[in-house]
Amino acid sequence: MPDDTDLKPQDHPAEPIGTEADPSQSLLKLALTELHERRDALQKEIEQLQRRKQQIETDLYTNFAGQSDAIARRVKGFQEYLSGALQGLAQSVDTLDLVAQPMVVQPSPLDQQALESTAADAKPQVAATAVADTFRPDEPLIRASLERFLEQPDFYADPWKLRRSLEPSDTALLEDWFFNQGGRGAQPSRGNRPRNVLLSAGLIAIIGELYGDQFQTLVLAGQPERLGEWRRGLQDALGLSREDFGPNSGIVLFERGDALVERADRLEERGEVPLILIDAAERAVAIPVLQFPLWLAFAAGPDEIDIDDDLL
Repeated sequence: MPDDTDLKPQDHPAEPIGTEADPSQSLLKLALTELHERRDALQKEIEQLQRRKQQIETDLYTNFAGQSDAIARRVKGFQEYLSGALQGLAQSVDTLDLVAQPMVVQPSPLDQQALESTAADAKPQVAATAVADTFRPDEPLIRASLERFLEQPDFYADPWKLRRSLEPSDTALLEDWFFNQGGRGAQPSRGNRPRNVLLSAGLIAIIGELYGDQFQTLVLAGQPERLGEWRRGLQDALGLSREDFGPNSGIVLFERGDALVERADRLEERGEVPLILIDAAERAVAIPVLQFPLWLAFAAGPDEIDIDDDLL
């Protein structure tokens, strides 16, 4: 039997060191490879950007230089053209005839017409009374009424007829208002409100004969006290009562001009005629009043204005 000492252990093949793959080294190698690739890509981009920069700088320099050269050539050409033009102008001035020619002034055709009209006016002519077309057909009736107002007062006359007398200056004012102003315009105040109211009463009486019931008198005075004087004066001079004053009556009193204009518009829409009387205390006539066919404004003098202001 063999001895135990003769038994040799079996030899096992030795495994080579380092032959088995190390995972950490593989990852490191892969990371290094990716970094190299990214570095190469970045270097290429940097080179492209540098080439692009050089190209842009070259273009800028070339274009600016070219434009500057073109501008310089144009300026030089303009200078040459201007120099030639100035020389030509100087030569033209040298050839001009600078001797002053005599000027003949002839009258304008308009001046000739003005001279002819002045000569025609210088001839003696019979002045004809200017009569407004509005009252031309009624001139005899109006003048007859004005002459009657100068006679003795008729205290028992019918309502809406003048029961008082007027002075010649009053009838002259009414005549001017009818025949020169055509029933539209301002007249000087008679010095105080009662006299203005009396003259207005005569005007209302004449308009009543012309238009009958197709007119309404509208009185504008900015204060209740003034309107009270108007109502009392017209009531006495025309033989009226309180019922004759109001929106549906023959005379309407107003403190505001806009309300009066609105009422006048309504009357015209109905085919009636508004007769507008404006107190002397009103400093101005509202522009809308000027559109109506019949209106009389009393223009107060300085003394009358001062007295009225003191009363207020």
